[in-house]
Amino acid sequence: MMNLIRWEPFREFATLSDRMNRMFNDPLLRLAPGDTAAGWLPAVDLEEEGDRVVLRAEIPGVNRDDIDVSVENGTLTLRGEKKQERVVDAENAYRLERFYGTFSRSFVLPTRINADQIKATYRDGVLEVVLPKADEARPKKIKVQDAAGVAVTPADPKKGRAA
Repeated sequence: MMNLIRWEPFREFATLSDRMNRMFNDPLLRLAPGDTAAGWLPAVDLEEEGDRVVLRAEIPGVNRDDIDVSVENGTLTLRGEKKQERVVDAENAYRLERFYGTFSRSFVLPTRINADQIKATYRDGVLEVVLPKADEARPKKIKVQDAAGVAVTPADPKKGRAA
C-alpha cells in the first residue's frame, strides 16, 4: 500500500530559508580574517536613552589599549584589533572558528551630541560608549504666553478652565 503525503509548498520554502540562513551564518563559509574585505565586526547595540545615546559593542578578547573610539562630523567610529594569542597549525586543529585581526565600524549618530563629555568604558568584553546629547538637541518645554507676554497657566482638565 502506498501512503499519500500532502505537499505543503510553504513548508518547503521555510525549510529552504532555514538552510540558507544556516549556510550564511556558518563561520567556516565566511571570508578569512586576513582578507582585505573580511576581518570581523563586533556586534553592536546603539540606542537613545533619554538625554544620551549609548553604544554597546561586544569585543571579547580585545585588549583595552587596542580599541580606538572617535567622533567626527556626527559619525562615531570604533576601531581595534583582536590579536591571536598563538599560531595554530591548521593540520592539528579540529575547528578554528574564532576571528582575529582588525575591525572598524562607523555609525551616523541620530542626534547632535556633546563631544566633550563622551565616556567610554570597557568591562567583561563589552565596550560602552555614552554620548550625551548636545543642549540644542535635548527637548525643551516652552511656556505659552498671552499677547501681553504673561505666561499662561495650563487649563485644569478637571475644572475645564485655567487654574
